[in-house]
Amino acid sequence: MGKKDGKPKGKLSAYASFVQTCRDEHKKKNPSEPIVLSEFSKKCGEKWKAMNAKEKKRFEDMAAKDKIRFDKEMSTYTPAEGSGKRKRKEKKDPNAPKRALSAFFCFCNEERPKVKAKNPSWTIGDVAKELGKRWEACTNRAKYEAMSAKDKERYAKESAAYKKGGGASSSAGKSKTPAAKKSKPAPEEDDDDDEEEEEEEDEGDDESD
Repeated sequence: MGKKDGKPKGKLSAYASFVQTCRDEHKKKNPSEPIVLSEFSKKCGEKWKAMNAKEKKRFEDMAAKDKIRFDKEMSTYTPAEGSGKRKRKEKKDPNAPKRALSAFFCFCNEERPKVKAKNPSWTIGDVAKELGKRWEACTNRAKYEAMSAKDKERYAKESAAYKKGGGASSSAGKSKTPAAKKSKPAPEEDDDDDEEEEEEEDEGDDESD
């Protein structure tokens, strides 16, 4: 069983099965040596790319077997009352700073247009899966980690200024005055990005399970 409510552990993809096998082998050979995740992921990505179809077949079979396990466990799983319901999102304050991006999302912002242009008929989920695969194989993560660090600095400064000005309560108070300007609705593509980020996060959760 995977999660606190008893929900079955998510099924593994062929690549995730490969990474898990590599991790287990590393621990057996070097029990006292900690795994450096970024370096380990990079090596796994390179090794996976170099493997032929015959070598990958072993892990595809493992994934198929794990899918059977997952489907079987899900067939008897009953969600706890209210566990399947998502909390309603609070209305965003349009004046609040945009949250800082992780290295992965900096990477996604750069790669997503390329994936969409090449596969215009793909769903948000399909695009998220492809971005996840590309991130696993990315050999230049330092670039995106630097971008993320810079964005965190930007967010910290904007958050400090936002809180100093009274935050949401201040902007709410201003909106009640007749002279206050009507805030423009957030651009539609921001909502799309949020949806895609949620899909990518969900995908990442499945892989990590």
